[in-house]
This record gives sequence, structure tokens and C-alpha cells, in this order.
Amino acid sequence: MKAEDLRPKTLDELGDQLASLKKEQFNLRFQVATGQLEKTARIREVRRDIARVKTVAAQKRAAENQG
Repeated sequence: MKAEDLRPKTLDELGDQLASLKKEQFNLRFQVATGQLEKTARIREVRRDIARVKTVAAQKRAAENQG
């Protein structure tokens, strides 16, 4: 996922995306704890995707407050 893909989305859509990523992150952590996770790099990808979504959402909120 790239920030370019997130910019056209609304704040509600970004919130839904964030919730989905958080749920996936929880499931991945659970899989690590039980020793079932094979693609450990996915944890890093999800963590960075969460940061991207939060960054774009913050930028949108800042733009709304200025405009």
C-alpha cells in the first residue's frame, strides 16, 4: 500500500482501513505467540501501513482545519 492510494479516500474510509489493519496486526501477533506465523515480514508491512493511514488521516484533518 502506498500513500498515493490512500489520499483519495475519505476520513471514514481511512478509519475503516485503520480498523482492518489493527485487526490484522492483532491476528498476526497471536499467530507469532502460537508459533503459526510463516511470513514474519507481514508484521512490519502492517505496522507501516497503519502509520501511513494515520499520517494521511492527520494531513486531511489539518487541511480541513485550515481550509
